[in-house]
Amino acid sequence: MAAFELPHPPARTTDPAVIDGSAWRGGWRQGLSYGALGLPLAFVALPLYVQLPNHYATVFGIPLATLGALLLGARLLDAVADPVIGRACDRWLAQSTRLALRRAAVAALLLALGFHALFFPPVQGQQALLWWCGLMLALTYLSYSVVSVLHQAWGARLGGDEAQRAAIVSWREGLALVGVLVASVLPALAGLGAASLVFAIALAAGLLALRQAPAPAQGAAEAAAPLLAPLRTPAFRRLLAIYLINGIASAVPATLVLFFIRDRLQAAAFEPLFLASYFAAGALSMPLWLRLVSRWGLSRSWLLGMGLAVVAFVWALVLGPGDVLAFTLVCLASGVALGADLALPGAMLAGVVQRAGHGGRLEGGYFGWWSFATKLNLALAAGLSLPILQVLGYAPGRQDAQALQALSLTYCLLPCGLKLLAGALLWRGWMRHEDRS
Repeated sequence: MAAFELPHPPARTTDPAVIDGSAWRGGWRQGLSYGALGLPLAFVALPLYVQLPNHYATVFGIPLATLGALLLGARLLDAVADPVIGRACDRWLAQSTRLALRRAAVAALLLALGFHALFFPPVQGQQALLWWCGLMLALTYLSYSVVSVLHQAWGARLGGDEAQRAAIVSWREGLALVGVLVASVLPALAGLGAASLVFAIALAAGLLALRQAPAPAQGAAEAAAPLLAPLRTPAFRRLLAIYLINGIASAVPATLVLFFIRDRLQAAAFEPLFLASYFAAGALSMPLWLRLVSRWGLSRSWLLGMGLAVVAFVWALVLGPGDVLAFTLVCLASGVALGADLALPGAMLAGVVQRAGHGGRLEGGYFGWWSFATKLNLALAAGLSLPILQVLGYAPGRQDAQALQALSLTYCLLPCGLKLLAGALLWRGWMRHEDRS
């Protein structure tokens, strides 16, 4: 944990991105108390976004195109609600952290119930399963958004310079990767029932820890601020576009990875190894990215992470049955790149909020739109890649050359193209503005 400690921020600074961050002193106790909630939130995300499509396709026999349409609709509904949820979080935080925590506790209870109900439906038949899945997805996604957006806005209100903001986000995302790491092996080892129970306990513990975390600075509530206010900030629009494209590039392989492992690599027994390698590499790379940020800055470090991801996925294109060691190396390299995707964009967003003069007032609004982009990434990845695979002739379990080629091209090359586009936008649309400022 000591690798996450940073020296105290300087007493005086002319950096406009630095606001009152006196409550945050770094160190493992404050980092753990704030970041702990990230663990269960990420724990639930892996089953929802990676395992759920495969579960409903293989266990219940739902066609991929139908499943993709259902996931697209549910995620779009959730995404549209996120900016509204963000503004509500701003009002709760402006009134008191106690009120915000009470609202989060109610949402957490609904989240735990909805998660369990998704994987253990009390109905049978495809039509009934689709209705049940849609309703439970809406409940789970919306309650997840309340807790997640509130947690991100809380951290953004702690302020700081680039290194301090990266440290705050790294605690949240580093512990999130621990949660994902547990979620990647627990269902296979103990079953989905045990995973559901562990998630509920971890969620309660994370909320209790947040009560002991550094409290964000109290700001005036801007209840009358327009919902679109964050989108009127040019820097936010540029960053959001980069984040959106890069996020789709990451969401496509996340949606398809289990199909790739089982059918292309024919290595289903090694799923826990692959997923654990990926997320462990992401968690362990956090100190590396923090060190790079202190030398190169946030944007250049993020660009390096994008390049590493492209190299890893291009290599995966040539893999075939039995290439367990090679794909483990792909998982390790792309996991290190994941660390950059998780730690750096959120820290860049916190700086945008502060430089726009909205610190302590509109963080929830910004992170609501940020969460909207995240959900849109996942919706497009599932809603487009799964039907495309079906049109190209792939179905779970197929081993013919045409099906496997369609799976490999979609899993490997599509993310690379999107990553390169995101990197170009980061270079031309963001870093050149930084150089001129």
